[in-house]
Amino acid sequence: MIAALPQDRKQRTAMLAVLGVLFMTGLAFASVPLYRLFCQVTGFGGTTMRAEAAPGAVDGKITVAFDSNVSPALTWKFKPELASDTISIGARDMAFYTATNTGTVPITGTATYNVTPEAAGKYFSKIQCFCFTEQTLQPGETVRMPVIYFIDPKILTDPDTKDIQKITLSYTFYPVDSAKPKG
Repeated sequence: MIAALPQDRKQRTAMLAVLGVLFMTGLAFASVPLYRLFCQVTGFGGTTMRAEAAPGAVDGKITVAFDSNVSPALTWKFKPELASDTISIGARDMAFYTATNTGTVPITGTATYNVTPEAAGKYFSKIQCFCFTEQTLQPGETVRMPVIYFIDPKILTDPDTKDIQKITLSYTFYPVDSAKPKG
């Protein structure tokens, strides 16, 4: 058996190091979209689900509290119209938030969202939401923004969630970075 030449070993080690760096760089760029996809599929971290329609009401009610936050970099007032609502589990419901641009220039914002307790995230489904798209408000403009949602009846049979009586739906609006190229 002939031992590999020292030069061949150095080249192989260098090639493996370069491939490792390229793999880790690719993984770093893919981690945010992969994490977002993972959260949307599993409800991890209080991420809500998206749905086309509600399954229909079952016996059981739950209270949904509504929370709103605005980044200090965004000149908006943003709040829910109701502090909370008690709804039938499985039934489609709607809540409204209002946003006002208190600044002097048009500004575009985007909302991030989550629910607490986190275990309820996979059972909180949105059919329609202002958070799915960017919102542009003119100076002084006030808009009323709906979110149509339901709580999946499976929440009643999951040992980790069957005793939950209150879910908080929270939104935070941030300015969209208009300096970023679109594409």
